[in-house]
Order: sequence, then C-alpha cells, then structure tokens
Amino acid sequence: MSKLLIVNISPLVTLAGPARPRIGPELCDLALIQDGAMLVDDGRIVAVGSRADVEPHAGDAELIDAGGRLVTPGFVDAHTHLVFAGNRADEFEKRCAGITYQEISAQGGGIRSTVRKTRAATEDQLFAAASHHAQWFLHGGTTTIEAKSGYGLTVEDELKILRVIRRIGQSTPLHTVPTFLGAHETPEEYHGRADDYVRLVIEEMLPRVTSENLAEFCDIFCEARVFNLDQARRVFTAAKRHNLGLRMHADQFTSFGASVLAAEMGAKTCDHLEQAQPSSIAALQQAGVQPVLLPGSVYAIGSQKYPAARAMIDAGLAIVIATDFNPGSSPTTSMRIIMSLACTQMKMTPAEALTAATVNAAYSLNRGGEIGSLEPGKTADFVVHDAEDYRELPYFFGDHQAAMVFAKGVRVV
Repeated sequence: MSKLLIVNISPLVTLAGPARPRIGPELCDLALIQDGAMLVDDGRIVAVGSRADVEPHAGDAELIDAGGRLVTPGFVDAHTHLVFAGNRADEFEKRCAGITYQEISAQGGGIRSTVRKTRAATEDQLFAAASHHAQWFLHGGTTTIEAKSGYGLTVEDELKILRVIRRIGQSTPLHTVPTFLGAHETPEEYHGRADDYVRLVIEEMLPRVTSENLAEFCDIFCEARVFNLDQARRVFTAAKRHNLGLRMHADQFTSFGASVLAAEMGAKTCDHLEQAQPSSIAALQQAGVQPVLLPGSVYAIGSQKYPAARAMIDAGLAIVIATDFNPGSSPTTSMRIIMSLACTQMKMTPAEALTAATVNAAYSLNRGGEIGSLEPGKTADFVVHDAEDYRELPYFFGDHQAAMVFAKGVRVV
C-alpha cells in the first residue's frame, strides 16, 4: 500500500481520547485540529497533527490535498440489515394512506414479505444486491457496518445471508461485522408455534452459524407480538454458550421488560428503545449496555415517539446512532440524515451525533481499538467531506455524497 500525506484539512476531527466509549460531556470533545494533516502508511495512521508538525516526517508519501475541507473518521453504522431481496415500496404507500406498520405486519406484510422474496433469491442474487447497497454506504462516508441476517428464517436461508455478509466484507472496501438474527420474526410455517421456532433457532441454527464462524453477535427482536422475555432469555443463554456477543431489538413498540433483560444478560447493545422507561435506562447504565438509537425507523414508519436520547446521555450512557437500513422501516444508508434526525428530533448536538456515529459505534462492535477515531496505530478509514465545519454534516440533511472516502488507506470513493 502507498504512503499518504493528507494536508490542507480544516478542520481535522480526530476524536482522539480515552480508549473507551464516550459519555456525558466527552461526547462533545471532537479533538479538532485546524490546518491539520495526517500521515498514513500501509493502511494505518502513523501521525496526526498540524501540517507543520506532520509534513516534515512524510518522506516520499503521496500528497492528498483535502482542499481546506472537513475530514472525519469513516462513519460506523452499528445496526443494518444489509442483505435482502426486493423492497417494500408498496407498504410505504399503504402507510402514507394511514395503515400502520403493525397492521401491515399482521396482514402478512412487513418482515415476512421480505422473507418470502429473500428465500426465493439465490446467494449470488443477494450478493449482487448487497454489493449495490455497499456502494451506497461507501459513497455516504460509511466504512464499517454491522450487518444482520433475519430475512431467511430457515437454517439454510439464514446461513445464505450470513455468507453474503462475509463475501461483502471480503470483496468490497466496506468492513462488515456479522450478526445472527434468526429470531427476527416467527416465519409463516411456524404461525402459532413460536416456541417450536425458537427451538429451531437454538438447536439447529446457532450450532451451524458458529461452526461455520459466520457471526460475532446474536440478536433477537424482543417485542410483545414477536418474541417474549422467556424466549429471548433462552436464545441469549444458548448464544452465550456459543461465545456470541448479544444485541437486542428492544422497547420499539412496547415496554415490557426487554431492555431490562438485555441488561441482566450482559448484552453489548440494546437497540431502538423508543419506549424505554427511566428504570430501563438506569438498568442499561448500571450494566454498561450501549444504546443504539435508530431515528430513521421512527421517521419512516410515521411514528412521533423518538428515543429519549437526552435522558440517556444525562444518565451516563455511551450512546450510538445508526441507520437501521432495511427495506421496510428505514430504507436509508445515510448517516448524515440519521445525524440530522438525532439533532432535530432527539435534541442531540452535532458533536454528540458525530461521536455516536463513529467512535462510540466502533466500541459497540468491539472495534474501538481499530476504527472510529483518527489516532496513530488505527486503521486509516477516513472521509473528506464537501464541508468546512462538522456542524454542516447534520445541517445539510440531504443524502450528500462524500468528496473522498478512504478505507484501510486506499481511496475507494
């Protein structure tokens, strides 16, 4: 790999700081450098600082002129559903006409609709579609994503999706962190037999997933009409036996103890949390669980109830924001749009939103020592934005493409 010297950066957002996720006032400390420069060698950051300090050590490095523009770490999207077939634009139209997301799901739409299409697609067809989605992420400045299965709901179809996630990480510049979400919904053939399906997840899916080393985490959609607390506990207990980290879809539509269970079971993250109560927030804080907030899904389904981000920050939680990219409830790959929603609807500051979309997200994926900030020794994943101020990222809330994107020190956009 070539040696790079990136100069004429104003400002350089390093997010340098403690080697842990950021909380409270730390969320606003972006560690900015005006007239910054960065030296990269063999895909890793060698030096970060002012141009006057860094440039004398550049040697024969290739010069990259940022043109006086903003440079940040690559976005880290900690909750996506990357792999699926088709879309649900028809359901979007129904929601516009006043039919709720839950009503559509009860009529056989929603997740089950995407499951039918995904089961019918070959692995190569899913790979082609996911490769297209990967380019959307990269052009928007996202260099790492967590990617879930969950649209197969049979042993072979779940494995098929996870293999596609692995292929995307191996064959595109987008880094992928795989999560097994076999307990995303009860499939149609198990209607009324959720316990039997949970048994399939535990006894057949989890052993195959882990024997083929296809996932790092296990997730479950714990919701009153999907999987209950007992079923979630059983899945998580089995996942821990297989040495998988835990993530949970919780408190999206109802609050009945899911997030408290996630805290009790030692989950890495608890995602959604639109209906989280103060007692849930306290439990998550005490257990060190990171909340992953998904304002894009609230917006897209036409809900008015956003997560209580300010209460979570005030409680000392290491907050994360993510797109929840999926074909039904959040069809966006743009972290800038998510940052804008976080600021306007959840009353986060632009600095808090940027921290939540980078370094905190990296720690939620066990990647905080590698990505999420621009510090010597870390992977050179960074973005040159068509902006001069970090506050422009959520302020101009259209789906803007980045001026340049680098993954492992290689320009990919």
